[in-house]
Amino acid sequence: MTLPQITLDNNEVIAYRKKDGGEQTILLVHGNFYSSLAWEELIGVLDPKYTVYAVDLRGFGESSYNHRVTQIKDFSDDLKDFVDKLGIGDFYMAGWSAGAQVCMQFEVDYPGHCKKLALINPASTRGLPMFEMNADGTPDFTKRQTTLEEIENDSSKQPGREEFIAFSEARIYTHKKRSPEKQEMYVEDMLKQRNIVDVAHSLNTFNIGSINNGVRDGTNQAKGITIPVLILRGDRDNIIPAQMIDEIKDDIGDNATYAQLTDTGHSPFVDNLPELKEQIEKFFI
Repeated sequence: MTLPQITLDNNEVIAYRKKDGGEQTILLVHGNFYSSLAWEELIGVLDPKYTVYAVDLRGFGESSYNHRVTQIKDFSDDLKDFVDKLGIGDFYMAGWSAGAQVCMQFEVDYPGHCKKLALINPASTRGLPMFEMNADGTPDFTKRQTTLEEIENDSSKQPGREEFIAFSEARIYTHKKRSPEKQEMYVEDMLKQRNIVDVAHSLNTFNIGSINNGVRDGTNQAKGITIPVLILRGDRDNIIPAQMIDEIKDDIGDNATYAQLTDTGHSPFVDNLPELKEQIEKFFI
């Protein structure tokens, strides 16, 4: 499938998926290791009253990676240029995992464009910490990585095909699984990512929260997100701990509400698509 593309002012070429629909618009932002392909199941079942856009962020999928990212804001700035160039305004936005941080940073910097924001299994307002790894592949929580150089020198942060497959089986698809053919397509999509180290560093240093996260002081910019925010987390998610949901709620405030997705891991698109669709459509009205 050839995706449409648009060239930004910074000469990055952003690929995207579009599903034509009604006058209400939803913008979808994927997480780390994936691309807009991650949204295909949800896009396929959303009410036709919605026109849906799903981007490949810089360095993912079919998009270019001409300039290295150094912070989450680089992605959200790309997103602003993307919506401006396509004339997309007054939209709903949903971000999954690391994509939730991109969406939150977008709303911090560019209020007045997004009407409501859904955060799906979101990484925290205070970042997603990176640690050195033990020999058995588990993180050593006593050894927080603090610099780009530490992450660049960590081979576990630069996985290949077998590592991607093992990670997916152990951490993402712990309940339901895609067909072998579909899963192979997703592995091939993962292997297109060219910014793994840079994204890890950006996640590690992101902090729009209220306190120091061990690497950076919080900017407390999350308090400036005043639109309605829905936080969704799978009760079986073993990537995003419940603590991160509490951090997001505390940092944003009372306009952030939480709903749990039942019998769901980190990929609700596979584990519980009906409940995800229901929650999204109930919120985006």
